[in-house]
Amino acid sequence: MNRSCWLVAVVCFTCSANGASAELPQFAELVKRASPAVVNIRATRNRPPRQNRFNNEQLPEFFRRFLPPPQTPGPAAGSGFIISTDGYILTNNHVVESADEIIVALSDRREKEAVLVGADPLSDLALLKIDAKNLPVVEIGSSETLEVGEWVVAIGSPFGFEHSVTQGIVSAKGRSLPYARDNYVPFIQTDVAINPGNSGGPLFNLEGKVVGINSQIFTRSGGYMGLSFAIPIDVAMEVVAQLKDKGFVSRGWLGVGLQQVDRELAEAYGLDRPSGALIREVFADSPAESAGIQVGDIILEFNGKSIDLSSDLQHIVGRTRAGTMASVLIVRERERKTLIIKVGSREDSDELARTSTSVPGNLLGIEVGDLSREDRNRLGVDKGVLVRRVSVGPGRRAGIRRGDVITTINSQWVESSREFETLIQDLAVNVAVPVRIVRDQRPQFLVIKIVQ
Repeated sequence: MNRSCWLVAVVCFTCSANGASAELPQFAELVKRASPAVVNIRATRNRPPRQNRFNNEQLPEFFRRFLPPPQTPGPAAGSGFIISTDGYILTNNHVVESADEIIVALSDRREKEAVLVGADPLSDLALLKIDAKNLPVVEIGSSETLEVGEWVVAIGSPFGFEHSVTQGIVSAKGRSLPYARDNYVPFIQTDVAINPGNSGGPLFNLEGKVVGINSQIFTRSGGYMGLSFAIPIDVAMEVVAQLKDKGFVSRGWLGVGLQQVDRELAEAYGLDRPSGALIREVFADSPAESAGIQVGDIILEFNGKSIDLSSDLQHIVGRTRAGTMASVLIVRERERKTLIIKVGSREDSDELARTSTSVPGNLLGIEVGDLSREDRNRLGVDKGVLVRRVSVGPGRRAGIRRGDVITTINSQWVESSREFETLIQDLAVNVAVPVRIVRDQRPQFLVIKIVQ
């Protein structure tokens, strides 16, 4: 290449680079407008938390990815944002859970003690209130209209570095995290850098409106690895309305166990593509049973909304007010029909679990027996207990079925039915516990939680 051609190439490259950079979004004005309403939160715990008998490092990688760091006595830090001029603040529940004192640091360096108005562990949201007036507030946007590929910005306090700004794009919407059994949140997935301390902070679109609340990350190291998850603001504001009104959240409930529809199932049911939620179990005395929903039905629509993935049904039903009469489009024996169901409340399901006496004295609602030599050979296991019956309770909600072999509880091997009963008596209330089972000669982990 001669000198003149080389100069032309340099000039053209510079023009191209300048053109590309000119198209990149600028975040400075957005941050100036929005950051005054972002706060730092310190939660002090003066007593030890409820003890969990397993260590994160002892868990399979699947669980380590999503479990939050264990709570310890002392201060914990997170983020939040002001949603009203009179001092209402939204953050994550795990930031303030079990706190004896909550201190909110405002952008002007004032510090205020906050009162917990209400919390919702299932959506991981908490509403705080501080005594102040004329506060700067965020502008609430819509997560429903958010599109994959949009630029988004997070402001928070990672590792205590207040008002740190990171940016990225929306990677996906409607994500269900695999560890969550009662998954009522269709998470926004982004590639925005989120680290410990960002939890509870706002996720903004380019208009400077909050579209999500940064909540969780996918990690093997404990730090950011390219995948972060935010609670959609539409879901959050529904929770806020209930927390303000009554201090807790009521959710819709059908009383069914679900399974994803794959290609083979779609073909068997005469569907043109895999879609819908397959009913693998109908709980006794549930709204689903009353409406005539049967095991083997596939729900394609709920109240006019299409069900593409089985998790979609959980999201939609959970956001439906209890007592609502809803239409349900199902496929049964290759024929479509519409049923009418009266949506129950999740509190009703918990009450059923607490009052069930199908397996007297058993906290999980599971009846087990010792493995015979024939069972061990047939099932391909050398230790564990065989599940003979599952009634309403934590075991059923976790997905345990008759015929499963339970091999470990809380990382401890189960050798006999007597040992099984001893181990479950030691389980703490409201603590997620990993349980390893063998089903169809394939091991897998489920999570059991005894709700008080």
